[in-house]
Amino acid sequence: MKNEMNLHFSALSQNESFARVTVAAFIAQLDPTMDELTEIKTVVSEAVTNAIIHGYESNPDGKVFISVMIQDGTVEMLIKDEGIGIPDIDEAMQPLYTSKPELERSGMGFTIMENFMDEVQVRSEPGFGTEIRLKKHLSKSKALCN
Repeated sequence: MKNEMNLHFSALSQNESFARVTVAAFIAQLDPTMDELTEIKTVVSEAVTNAIIHGYESNPDGKVFISVMIQDGTVEMLIKDEGIGIPDIDEAMQPLYTSKPELERSGMGFTIMENFMDEVQVRSEPGFGTEIRLKKHLSKSKALCN
C-alpha cells in the first residue's frame, strides 16, 4: 500500500524538531526499528537545518517543504527550499565542508545523510533553491523479500 504526506512550514529553527517528529510519526506505521527511526529523524533534522541556515540564511520568511511517501517498506522523502541554492554541490557534499564556519557548523550533514540512507540525490540551482531526495528500505521489508 502506498501512503503519502506533504508538509510545509516557516524556515524557523524551532520547526526542525516539529519536522523530525512529524516524519517519524508518519513512518511509524511501517514499524521501523529504533535505529532506523533514529536515522530517519537525524536525516530530516540535517536536511531541514541546512534549508533554514544555508538555504534561507535564517530568514524566517522562507518555507521548507517535505514530502514523504511510504510503499512496500520503503521510505522516500523530498525536502526542499526555495532559498539561495548551492553553487557547487560536489564541494558542499565533501565531509567537513561548511559555507558558514563562523556558526561552528560541522560540515557533516550530507555525509550523515549518505551514511544513514540507501539513496541521496541533491539538486540545486543558485537563486532557486535546493531539493534533497532520500530513500531508505526498512529492514523488515528486506526480510519479507528474502
